[in-house]
Amino acid sequence: MNTIDNSLIDDISSVDMVTVTELQHQLSDILQQLSPERLKVLADFAAYLADAESEAATQELLAIPGLLERVKKSQLTPKSDCVNWRTVRSDV
Repeated sequence: MNTIDNSLIDDISSVDMVTVTELQHQLSDILQQLSPERLKVLADFAAYLADAESEAATQELLAIPGLLERVKKSQLTPKSDCVNWRTVRSDV
């Protein structure tokens, strides 16, 4: 069950009109006006949003068939069996 609220993500058209830099400036201006109590609430909410975004990314990775098994297998591979990618492809 997906418990992440993606309603803000669904309204991409409004975000397209405002650049990230402009949003950061708006947030900075607003932060200056908030009381310490409201800043705490905002910090908690920002942490929640970051956690939700991280969780969504984790779920997306876990949905890739066999990925977890491949990662575990690669961790067991001795370093001596690995090849430096620079020696394999000099044009990369």
